[in-house]
Amino acid sequence: MSDPVTNPPTSEIGLIGLAVMGENLALNIERNGFPISVFNRTTSKVDEFMNGPAKGKKVMGAHTVPEFVASLKRPRKMIIMVKAGKPVDETIQQLLPHLEKGDIVIDGGNSLFTDTERRYEELEAKGFRFMGAGVSGGEEGALWGPSLMPGGSKPGYDEVGHVLRKISAKVDSKDCCSYIGKGGAGHYVKMVHNGIEYGDMQLICEAYNILRHGSGLSVKRLEKTFAAWNKGDLDSFLIEITSKILGVKDRVTGKPMVDVIQDRAGQKGTGKWTIFSALDQGIPTSTISEAVFARCISAMKEERVEASQLIKEPVAKFKKNKKMMIQAVQDSLYASKICSYAQGFALMRAASQEKDWNLDFGTIAMIWRGGCIIRARFLQRIKDAFDRNPNLSNLLIDPYFKDIIERTQHNWRMVISQAALAGIPVPAFSASLAYFDSYRSARLPANLLQAQRDYFGAHTYERVDQPAGKFFHFDWVGDRKEREV
Repeated sequence: MSDPVTNPPTSEIGLIGLAVMGENLALNIERNGFPISVFNRTTSKVDEFMNGPAKGKKVMGAHTVPEFVASLKRPRKMIIMVKAGKPVDETIQQLLPHLEKGDIVIDGGNSLFTDTERRYEELEAKGFRFMGAGVSGGEEGALWGPSLMPGGSKPGYDEVGHVLRKISAKVDSKDCCSYIGKGGAGHYVKMVHNGIEYGDMQLICEAYNILRHGSGLSVKRLEKTFAAWNKGDLDSFLIEITSKILGVKDRVTGKPMVDVIQDRAGQKGTGKWTIFSALDQGIPTSTISEAVFARCISAMKEERVEASQLIKEPVAKFKKNKKMMIQAVQDSLYASKICSYAQGFALMRAASQEKDWNLDFGTIAMIWRGGCIIRARFLQRIKDAFDRNPNLSNLLIDPYFKDIIERTQHNWRMVISQAALAGIPVPAFSASLAYFDSYRSARLPANLLQAQRDYFGAHTYERVDQPAGKFFHFDWVGDRKEREV
């Protein structure tokens, strides 16, 4: 039962959680013509926001949950922007006593999709409409237009979708927002987005490392190289900011800023969640996995420094001239990027089939065209691929992407082999090539693996001359006879 309203509700929507993302999203909503109410557990944060960025705007600051809920027009619509996990559950429990059936609660944080599915089922059973919405684009995207991936209650989306679409990023006048699917579909797609983001970032870092420490390019030339790449097929937000980063110098030392930053990467968990889901689905995401592990090994700084003093490095050096190597690395980066996205979309396809989400992969590609971290020209090619074949099993067999791999694979193989000889680690490049070579192989050595499993554990095997699904066991150490199981 809701609290009595002493004043007529004035806000179209509410937002809870005034960290930077929450503040910026609230300002975005208000700027687009929707009066908004805000609340934060630490009420001083509400006052700071109201007296600062929100001053003079159509924003109502609430100091209590009842006051916050009472300020919202029915059906009440509210976005939760708090830390994933327990804080989301606690916020929902604070809200429930003050809500009415039909009210809409949206979790806009980076929640694990299984948590979203649980919350969706619990709140729907009580008559509320719950949505899990992926929000990508960082602080700038939240303020000026993020990529939005709302899932969960379809009736809830029908009520609040006009707000979400209006505040989202735009590409060619099209909204980077669309209903994803029921349950935890929205947060699942956001999770895979972040997994692909891990892969993209690691691949870019490996390209940088090869050219700088393998080919000896200066940071200045690397800045220009990435800027040039951003005008072609690799045009993307991450390539763009890489060029900008390489152009900045430290004010204290005068060195390139990139050289004074410790080589120890952090992570918040979404990449790891992607790997866990891939294992559950039985879908190889080797590029994404190696990108996560690369961050893990970067955190072992002290051990790496000690090992560098004890283990001799290879003496081999890169042989190609710099101009040729720049082109070869560009080709390698593009081919590896295709594999990373192929893995991500294959994973979403498997999850969609299992969960009956009916994900629209062309639409997802277009949602990612603007606002989000992996926004890129390349995503239009993915949309085109799914337009050609909505049932496409893997991007690698789409004619456009197949042609690119065939054109670039010589340079791709050369770069990886030279990096290996020179002792330059390229885990994501290598994993991408291994994924491609495995996927295109009609026969893999898993036949020997199955023989090994049958030898030590009687795990059985299938025969090439018998129908699929017919299993056999061979007595390897006894009578040497084969039996159908």
